[in-house]
Amino acid sequence: MKLSTKGRYGLKAMVDLTVAYGRGYVSIATLAQQQGISESYLEQLIASLKKAGLVESVRGAQGGYALSRKPEDIDVGEVLRALEGSTSIMGCVDVNGASCDNACSCSARPLWLKLQKRIDEVLDTTTLADMAEDYKTQLGRFNSAQKRKN
Repeated sequence: MKLSTKGRYGLKAMVDLTVAYGRGYVSIATLAQQQGISESYLEQLIASLKKAGLVESVRGAQGGYALSRKPEDIDVGEVLRALEGSTSIMGCVDVNGASCDNACSCSARPLWLKLQKRIDEVLDTTTLADMAEDYKTQLGRFNSAQKRKN
């Protein structure tokens, strides 16, 4: 599985929304600045997340975007599938039914199936809350290292 920029930036935006969870809505300008991407591109990503029911929005001066559910109730697999469509590493293991004429005789397919199962387990058991905690820990280490340098 190779994630496109849609998956990478969309997931990062969801982590940013997780960090801000409970403090109101976050503007598209703020999210785009945090990601270092254009607002128009981020709006496309957010539209996919909104369509999947993962994000809600409010218009107006105090408007913006927020998670539609608690961060611990949204798993990474859900987010990536909304953005990428599939998390399959190979067409022959895609749960959406992509087929391979050699699936029954392919010597490597059992490995691809095992690998896909493990990837799905990680994606489906890691929540946005987990990612936000890991991110906060990472930022703390980075900030400590920066202080030691100065």
